[in-house]
Amino acid sequence: MRVGPEQRRVNFILDYLIAAKKARPMIVVLENGMVASKPGAAPGAGSRRNEAFAEVVIHDLIPFIDATFRTLPDGMNRAIAGLSMGAGQALQIGLSNLDKSAYIGAFSGGGIRNFDLNSSYNGVFREPAAFNKRVPVLWFGAGSAEAARMTAVKESVEAVNKAGIKAIWFESPGTSHEWQTWRRSLRDFAPRLF
Repeated sequence: MRVGPEQRRVNFILDYLIAAKKARPMIVVLENGMVASKPGAAPGAGSRRNEAFAEVVIHDLIPFIDATFRTLPDGMNRAIAGLSMGAGQALQIGLSNLDKSAYIGAFSGGGIRNFDLNSSYNGVFREPAAFNKRVPVLWFGAGSAEAARMTAVKESVEAVNKAGIKAIWFESPGTSHEWQTWRRSLRDFAPRLF
């Protein structure tokens, strides 16, 4: 995969956080969530993009990383985060597979529409105290200038918090649906993993 300049900046942010003792060395994997269908299925075979990407992450990517690198292969030592469309994918994958990732971040997207304590994400929030213990960080952020996304996501966080779920809200002042928002989001999210 070709890595662009914005992806390369991720390592600068993390190197700075590590040098400042705000984070520890970690394995970071940047994957493209543009998966058209589930692995092995015919293209367009009726699977939604998020479902197809979840299959890749859970059944291919995580096992490959654990087999290739020296990891701590459990959910309490793994995070999943995404930006824009990837924010929704990170929520869907993370909240559906708490044994795989206990730290979940949604950058500029992924609000929980029509939040219901008993039914959203197949009832994962049903017992707030148990959820909070299993998910130390449920993080949402957006730029203040991406009004529609920011409002929807912030309302989701307020609803989740009101129900007793500990969710973190981060607002990047003066930024829109852009890399500056996501760089600031990473600087806030990454130290919370430790």
